[in-house]
Amino acid sequence: MHGDTILLMTFVFALVAAFAGGLVARAVRLPPIVGYLLGGLVVSPFTPGFIGDSDAMNQLSEVGVMFMMFSTGLHFSLEDLAEVKGIAVPGAIAQIVLGTIGGCLLGRLFGWTFEAGVMLGLSVSIASTVVLIKNLSDAGLYQSHGGRVATGWLIVEDLATVVILVVLPVVFGPGEVSGPELARGLAEALAKTAAFVALMLVVGSRVLPWLLARIARFCPAELFQLAVVVVALGTAMAASLMFGLSVALGAFLAGVVVSGSKLSHRIAAEAIPFKDLFSIIFFASVGMMVNPVTLAAHAGELIALVILIIVGKWAINMALGPVLSAGLNTTLTVAAGLSQIGEFSFIIGQTGMALGILSADQYSLILGGAVLSIAFNSFAFKTIEPLERAMGSRPWLRSLYERRQLPEEPAREGMADHVVVVGYGHAGRCVTDVLMRLEVPCLVVERDLSTAEEAERDGLHVLVGDAANSDILAHAHLGAAQVLVIASHGDAAAEVIAREARAAASGLRIITRAHDEDAVAELVDAGADEVVRPVLEGGIELMRHALLDLGYRPRQIQEYADELRASGYAALADDSRAARARALERLASSLAEVDLYWIEVAEGAPVAGSTLAEADLRAKTGANAVALRHEGETALFIDATTRLVAGDTVGLIGTCDALDAAARLLGADGAACAGDGTGGADKEACPCGAARP
Repeated sequence: MHGDTILLMTFVFALVAAFAGGLVARAVRLPPIVGYLLGGLVVSPFTPGFIGDSDAMNQLSEVGVMFMMFSTGLHFSLEDLAEVKGIAVPGAIAQIVLGTIGGCLLGRLFGWTFEAGVMLGLSVSIASTVVLIKNLSDAGLYQSHGGRVATGWLIVEDLATVVILVVLPVVFGPGEVSGPELARGLAEALAKTAAFVALMLVVGSRVLPWLLARIARFCPAELFQLAVVVVALGTAMAASLMFGLSVALGAFLAGVVVSGSKLSHRIAAEAIPFKDLFSIIFFASVGMMVNPVTLAAHAGELIALVILIIVGKWAINMALGPVLSAGLNTTLTVAAGLSQIGEFSFIIGQTGMALGILSADQYSLILGGAVLSIAFNSFAFKTIEPLERAMGSRPWLRSLYERRQLPEEPAREGMADHVVVVGYGHAGRCVTDVLMRLEVPCLVVERDLSTAEEAERDGLHVLVGDAANSDILAHAHLGAAQVLVIASHGDAAAEVIAREARAAASGLRIITRAHDEDAVAELVDAGADEVVRPVLEGGIELMRHALLDLGYRPRQIQEYADELRASGYAALADDSRAARARALERLASSLAEVDLYWIEVAEGAPVAGSTLAEADLRAKTGANAVALRHEGETALFIDATTRLVAGDTVGLIGTCDALDAAARLLGADGAACAGDGTGGADKEACPCGAARP
């Protein structure tokens, strides 16, 4: 029985271990990838306890490779690359060549074969896109010039990885090959690749988006989700079975083809859960291949490899900076971001093992170097500002990097008196739309790249990053902000954001939403000033409309709504402002069954300066004065001694004829009704039909 369920047990235990590892990594502020790798190590054959089936997990991890490459294709942008091509393209190519040479030389020092050294060099030369974007976002550098160059650099490396995966089986395949045979094999592989690329770009770019659009329009949501999976995995398998290419290339091209569809954002959203899940399985399976005993036995080699990845790649990129005239800050950002290796290095290493070039011990060494470089990479970004100050203080050094440097876009100055909106979903857009119309400066924090780019296209300042799981709020200038609106999903995430924001800015107003009463209390305890319950408010409105249709009186409905709202926001009961708001709602409900109109006392009006008793409005016009606005204050209970002053607005009830007469008495020259309860309605809104004064 155990043998029959070993795959299921390995899958479940690996996910549990990866989850626990991710929590630990989060607690010590390391990238979750490190936790997933360590989780795989826990269930590996090299550690005590449960021994998972690493071969079966490796097959499942292929699905993770497909989804990662599909997602890479979805986010591939020639426009982004074109903006920084002058630095990113030659820089990435030069770094891959120099990194491969450095890794090959290190492999030879370790006593590895030339082929194994080349595989080590290729693994070292390719950085992780996932790690780069995460750390750029956390450092608030994703939208900076250096961040865009680093991202374009990684796009070139991703494309180079696709080519490498095509070429490796030909160059390092089994058996001895002569020069002509090698050339013929390369030509055949490149011809197959070109044929598949042409098929995808010419036929696939028309068929796949059309098919997905039809499914989205006429089929249930789950069929569309299944269609996205079929497109990603089916294209990958077609590339492998029909053209003899890697599944990675097929999945990448599938993503590129559908990225131009109008449904690309929905496709990305549907693919994200699968990509995240199977990416975790991929990293866990990689962790299962790490042998701690081997790493301990080769500790010196591991240290040398980590130094090459972190220090060596950093030095290579810093040396390329003056050659490319990239600028000091951009060079430091690129050097910090690319001083690590990750998922594509694992894929290259697995290809080396499949070709018989790398041994399990050698692959474990690459994995160990990747884990340590990922763990240390976030600290590399903390060196950017100190190094820029130190190097910039030396004119000759700064001029070395800044020569022939094209002027960059000026950095955005620190914002002030702005509103920070976390999340650019439906609720976040409602808030930002109003703020933009009112010309209130607004800063959006959004974790999803495509959504963040949409916010930028809408003209908003954007920080890309997860506000609940990174240091991104440190770059939102909360100390100078007026309000923080947390519009992202999840009460737990909102609580984390509110707590960190309150610690960073004690005087900041924090507005958020909650799904249940317990969450309201927790968010208030975390520092939120205002908490809205969308489900409760929506239920109250549904109840209000239903009871109105059943013939209940507005006042009865309002009183019941007040009670529901009071119980639903019990956690805010001690807030005096909230108590006053509820009192005003009850007071408004008492007037819900009468028509109240506001008329301004004009300069030179006959009654200006008189008391209500002296004006005798009721006797002269038939209208009753029940409220008065004076210098911004509203009095809802007035008596005969209340004096009418020019500029005051009187709240009256009565018939249209009575209100017309009152308007003539209160106006300077026979003006009539001034509004419909708001003090500013036009003629069409005024039940009296009179002209506005």
